Amino acid sequence: MNKLLQICAEGNIGSTGTIAEAIGELVMQQGWESYIAHGRFPRPSKSKIIRIGSDYDVLLHGIETRLFDKHGLGSRKATKVLIDRIQEIKPDIIHLHHLHGYYINIEILFNFLANASIPVVWTFHDCWTLTGHCAHFDFIGCDKWKTECNHCPQKKEYPASLFIDRSTKNYYLKKALFTSVKKMEVVTVSYWLENIVHDSFMASIPIQTIHNGIDTSIFKPQKNHMVTREKYSINDRFMILGVASPWTNKKGLNDYIELSKLLNENEVIVLVGLNNNQLKQLPSKIIGLTRTENRQELIDLYSSADLFVNPTWEDNFPTTNIEALACGTPVATYNTGGSIEAITPETGFIVEKGSINGLIKVIKEVNEKGKYSYTVACRNRALENYTKDKQFLKYLDIYNSFLEEKTRI
Repeated sequence: MNKLLQICAEGNIGSTGTIAEAIGELVMQQGWESYIAHGRFPRPSKSKIIRIGSDYDVLLHGIETRLFDKHGLGSRKATKVLIDRIQEIKPDIIHLHHLHGYYINIEILFNFLANASIPVVWTFHDCWTLTGHCAHFDFIGCDKWKTECNHCPQKKEYPASLFIDRSTKNYYLKKALFTSVKKMEVVTVSYWLENIVHDSFMASIPIQTIHNGIDTSIFKPQKNHMVTREKYSINDRFMILGVASPWTNKKGLNDYIELSKLLNENEVIVLVGLNNNQLKQLPSKIIGLTRTENRQELIDLYSSADLFVNPTWEDNFPTTNIEALACGTPVATYNTGGSIEAITPETGFIVEKGSINGLIKVIKEVNEKGKYSYTVACRNRALENYTKDKQFLKYLDIYNSFLEEKTRI
């Protein structure tokens, strides 16, 4: 029986954790054995779960990051214990996801992978792998990652360092480690990110794009719109929905506040994922919610909305866009990274970054045409391109190609 071992920061929660869970379920349906090693937030899983370290290890790793800018270089004992488990399991494929998140030591891990003769598939969900510090650089337009990170302008951004800038040392260490594995293929979640990798120190490694997938049997148009609308006092108003966690100005929170000033009395914004402090500061035309109580509540909101707006200033391939499409709701997004890749003229709108007037024009157009003139195209777009089984079977093709190569040798 073939064995897959995935490594990710979160256990069956968040976009990355749920993607790893879905891939595990898929390979088990194909007769594989599935293991998922994660750093925190464990939730029930159909795969065999391995916790990497403890909450205390995460705390110490975070302190080391804050003081010395050594993110990814803590969790030494936890990583050594993980490697012992990997050697016991003897997986046929190791699939990496986020390696940032205060839970694993990249130096220890890659020194093992470089000598283990186990094929590695690595999904890039952001840009942290390619930089000396940050996970995203599009917001500030930094391109030091192409040649050499130094004097990092985002030193105090995630994963924040309060005092020391190790971005140059981190950059060259990552370059040495991440190019040391002979049997590795990189998967990016957007064509935009694939182009970024082609300009980075990992350009020589095989790469392909596999967009994220979702469960379209769950994310689908609902019929109880008025129940949801009455629950949140939306009623018959034109409903603009935004979903993020956490909400920051990079995710477009300030843009939403500016947008609310231009809405009329028959239009309202609903934002999901706000913290308590943000809730207290919202203007009257924004209904704020913390995390939804369950997934069904989120699906009801997607389905009830007239328009999903994603004014993100930096992103790779936001799952929220395709969740909205699957629920039959058109999407408006800023021209940011891979956020535009799910959108067609029949299913949504692409607006230049920061153009509040552009968003107003979109709202007016959808209001005039009616949401339901987009619904069928939105749903079909999701079904044809972003179902989880269709997307994640592409990973199985990569796994099998490695195994076939091993058999030939």
